[in-house]
Amino acid sequence: MNARKRSAQVAVLVAAHGERTPGAENENARRVARALSDRGLAAEVGVGFISGTPSIAEALRALTSRRIIVYPLFASSGYFSRDRLVQLLDEGNRQNRELALLTPLGLDQGMPDFVMARAGEACRDHGFAPDASTIILLAHGSRRNAASREAAEWVAHGIQSRSTFGDVRIALLEEHPFLPEAANGVVGPIVVVGLFSGEGLHGARDAPRLIAELARSAVAYAGVVGSMAGIEELVVRAVERAIAAHPA
Repeated sequence: MNARKRSAQVAVLVAAHGERTPGAENENARRVARALSDRGLAAEVGVGFISGTPSIAEALRALTSRRIIVYPLFASSGYFSRDRLVQLLDEGNRQNRELALLTPLGLDQGMPDFVMARAGEACRDHGFAPDASTIILLAHGSRRNAASREAAEWVAHGIQSRSTFGDVRIALLEEHPFLPEAANGVVGPIVVVGLFSGEGLHGARDAPRLIAELARSAVAYAGVVGSMAGIEELVVRAVERAIAAHPA
């Protein structure tokens, strides 16, 4: 079945947490939605937020297709992506349409390679030799839920299994190891990659502040994965696989 015929029978909903802080436009989620729309993979592409406008329910109501692929733009399979999003989808799906919930962004099979590529770019920009550099994956973490830690460990393991970097470690905001602990004992340059799905306070303010507090000269911040150029390609490929696996 060709892509045009498939696209006439399926919609894609990009679901994200969102930000309500002044000036927050949730641009990363909208950029992903535009990329999906530009590829013509589906008849409709929407975007909805747990905290933001439009809501998940409003975004669902705006779609008319009987089958909807939901892509969770979240860094892990934690409370918001596994529990709260599912609850909101159930509440908003009043027409009892077929919903297919995909793997969250942070656990996408392409994430380790994506992080390695962005870390490599950061090394080149700062004159670091990758084989002498350590990647530190900075994630949220939680003392109540292990999902964020587990997602960071999964990405780290994927990088370690095929990387030319000197080392890969994780650091968390709300539990050990904190960034100073992760950086302790590192010899050589450090590249910090924020495992966050959007341009919120953690990636835009917390991460740069914590990096500055390390007071190390050879540290580069690669940025937040959810806002990096090219992240939309991971989503596009995941949606393509979902459509190919269950053609209408």
